[in-house]
Amino acid sequence: MASSSSGASSSNTNDILSVNPYESHPSLKPIEAEVLWEYAKLAHHVKSLAQKTRELHEEPDHTMLPRLRVLEKKMGLVLTLFKASVWGVINEQPVPEGYYNASNDATIQPH
Repeated sequence: MASSSSGASSSNTNDILSVNPYESHPSLKPIEAEVLWEYAKLAHHVKSLAQKTRELHEEPDHTMLPRLRVLEKKMGLVLTLFKASVWGVINEQPVPEGYYNASNDATIQPH
């Protein structure tokens, strides 16, 4: 019996995504019906997200951790390469006139 009610609930939630239940309401303007429908679809998506989050919290995905480790290593490599390329660009910049004084001191001298 419970399975038939969950099936009906599932079809109702799928209907909200494809059919505007507020469309023919006599008290609503068409734009109001559209806005209410968008809110209803948003509420459906938020409920679905909350349910998926709850499922992940209760039973973690054991395959996700190794995939995230691989991603973490790749992101570390990207960051290192980015820093190296920025350093390379900085080193290729010409040294401004008057940057070095006679003693090769790299401090900027006031004019």
